[in-house]
Amino acid sequence: MGIDMVTKGVHNVIDFLSDDSPDMDVIGISDNFFSDINKPAAVNCIEGHGSSLGRFKSHASNIVFDDAVVQPSLVIVYFGGNDSMPPHPSGKGAHVSLSEFIDNMRKIGEHLLSLSDKTRVIFLSPPPMNERQIQLVFGDAIKGRRNEVCRPYAEALLTLCNEINVKCVDLWNVIQQQDDWLNTCFTDGIHFTAKASEVVVKEVLKVVREAEWKPSLYWKSLPIEFPFDYGIPNSLSLAELELFRNEQLELPPSTALL
Repeated sequence: MGIDMVTKGVHNVIDFLSDDSPDMDVIGISDNFFSDINKPAAVNCIEGHGSSLGRFKSHASNIVFDDAVVQPSLVIVYFGGNDSMPPHPSGKGAHVSLSEFIDNMRKIGEHLLSLSDKTRVIFLSPPPMNERQIQLVFGDAIKGRRNEVCRPYAEALLTLCNEINVKCVDLWNVIQQQDDWLNTCFTDGIHFTAKASEVVVKEVLKVVREAEWKPSLYWKSLPIEFPFDYGIPNSLSLAELELFRNEQLELPPSTALL
């Protein structure tokens, strides 16, 4: 995921699900992990492949999952933030054309769905950005990154998700619906603050709750392994206490999800 605009949010989701389902296997794909293993760091920097490029992940997904004894129950995929950068004059850099981006995401989604009948997939769309903050933080080091350039990538990904039956969180719109989003959602105009990361957590959990998956992966629907109540009449069990603790991450249903 490059420098990961949504890493904190995804990690929080994984921690949350792991706490409520200890037997769940978590398998992740990191862009930097694969790019740094498969080529020297110098080339990684010069060619611009340290950024999030969907063209590499269509191959990486095969490497990670094909030989797994137990296939994952849920895979959350995020690419596009750097893919949607304008082309560099040198012809190098992180830019991936819209058509290639969608083709790569289709390959990734269809491959993940083919792993097993119970493997579920959620895509996160490319998010918006704060152009003024990028200029203030990076100056001329990053030129041409514009919010509107990301929009077609996000919209095309939503269309693709409808076609291949993959759930999607529309980060491009969801983040811009937050109060004072330009000043509260980015650390440098590109990467998310804790507030924006929490938005990611809540939106992903809402997808899991509203999806008609069988078996459901929603945390309230997961089997309780140790419903201890200490034998005290009318006392709350540990499981019920966990339900109350996690209520803060619940969101009402909305139309932001597919």
